[in-house]
Amino acid sequence: MHGPELILLLLGALLVTAAARRVAAPAPLVLVAVGLVVSFIPGLPEFELEPELVLVLVIPPLLYSAALDSSYHNIRANMRPIGLLAVGLVLATTAVVGWIAHVFLPDLPLTAALVLGAVVAPPDAVAAVAIGRRLNLPRRTMTLLTGESLINDATALTAYKVAIAAALGATATWLDSTRTFAIAAGGGVVIGLLIGVGVCKIRAVMHDGVMESALGMLVPFGAYLFAEELQSSGVLAVVVAGLYIGHQAPKSSYYTRLQDTAVWRSVDVLLESFVFALIGLQLKTIVADVEITPALAAGAAVVLVATILVRFAWMYPAAYLPRFFSRRVRERERAPGWRGVTVLSWAGMRGVVSLAAASALPLELPGRDVIVFCAFVVTVGTLLIQGLTLPFVIRKLGFHGDEEQADALAEAQVQHAAAQAAVDRLNEVIEEGDQTPDHVVERLRMLAQHRGNAAWERLGRQDDESPAASYRRLRRTMLDAERQVFVEARDSGRIDDEVLFRVLRELDLEEAAISRE
Repeated sequence: MHGPELILLLLGALLVTAAARRVAAPAPLVLVAVGLVVSFIPGLPEFELEPELVLVLVIPPLLYSAALDSSYHNIRANMRPIGLLAVGLVLATTAVVGWIAHVFLPDLPLTAALVLGAVVAPPDAVAAVAIGRRLNLPRRTMTLLTGESLINDATALTAYKVAIAAALGATATWLDSTRTFAIAAGGGVVIGLLIGVGVCKIRAVMHDGVMESALGMLVPFGAYLFAEELQSSGVLAVVVAGLYIGHQAPKSSYYTRLQDTAVWRSVDVLLESFVFALIGLQLKTIVADVEITPALAAGAAVVLVATILVRFAWMYPAAYLPRFFSRRVRERERAPGWRGVTVLSWAGMRGVVSLAAASALPLELPGRDVIVFCAFVVTVGTLLIQGLTLPFVIRKLGFHGDEEQADALAEAQVQHAAAQAAVDRLNEVIEEGDQTPDHVVERLRMLAQHRGNAAWERLGRQDDESPAASYRRLRRTMLDAERQVFVEARDSGRIDDEVLFRVLRELDLEEAAISRE
């Protein structure tokens, strides 16, 4: 893929994403569908998926960004179910799908079939999380989806390496495989934690938001490459570093937090658009590289069905058996409802990791073309079948979160206490002899009271505009008027662009502070 082709692909993917977001459609699914259609346009250059590009330059920043936004407390509180999904389910999928592929595709040796199982084992939660947020899934369900997606790639890629070694004739016992997995996982966690701690300490003494953000952008690539160089899990290193740095973010400056949020959201949109468009565009290349016989098509379809069903077969026992056998689990965790288990079972779409892993297979691997074709069928099939029907399943089951009112009440209580603490601190400073004019002090008191009251007002009637909402609406109107005056002054030559940019930033920060999604 050459430079101009890459730019055209990125531009086209962004335009499709923008159109999908405008009509509230799940952008990843739209991108895959459009890519499938576009791949057969005559004269279109072939867009080959380069595994090194995806595994080093795409997956680490996406995982890191997701980890930054994840709740360490929520993930820690749900480590048992997340572990059952991200480790247990991945290994079970590898074994079951591998055995079924060997049975229905006899030309595929068992060791190579297990490679296929490892390739399609890890779900990609990008599409599921996007749909879940739009349809207000419960927070615990979103935590399980996100936590699973952060860890399962490490499990699958480790199983993938072991399976490839076995398929190529390398002797490896179960003990050797378990030891390799433990060392890779443990090393990834330690390296990620060390990098996270080190980066936070360095950023704490920088006092420069731009440099802090620049350093943060190196973390996913450095953590991944450094861990892989030490035969550890680069994926786990990236995830652990992101979780730690995200957990420590409140200690950073406001400038760093604002900049990091803007930077990583832009990176997410760009990379997600790129990879899902690339998935659809692979159809032409993959079809050209393999002779598709009725037996192969039927076998690939069976592998697709098995990949979907094994998740259901795992989810229900994993959700209820631990509660049956352990009183501690019953006391510590709320019983999962069957609706939530069903939604999680259906949210098993595969993504670019599966295709990248398949494309990176050694050329001498037995049945390589069959594995690549089946991986493509599973990836696209789960994205289109499960992804397109997941909103219907969620709505049909009536499964949605009920945390909004509780969150609003908790926020109002804490915001009231925070406003009172701010006023108390202001009074202490004034009593110590501060010479600030009275009208400024009164304005500060009113601002604190306004912030304290605003959260309570949001708990009131939703059909009437609250005073806080009226304040925000009118203040935004005033800020627009101020911007217009400064822009006109710049255009007429009364002020320089540098003055305009400085004032616009001050106005933008104020609007960001008063705006609520």
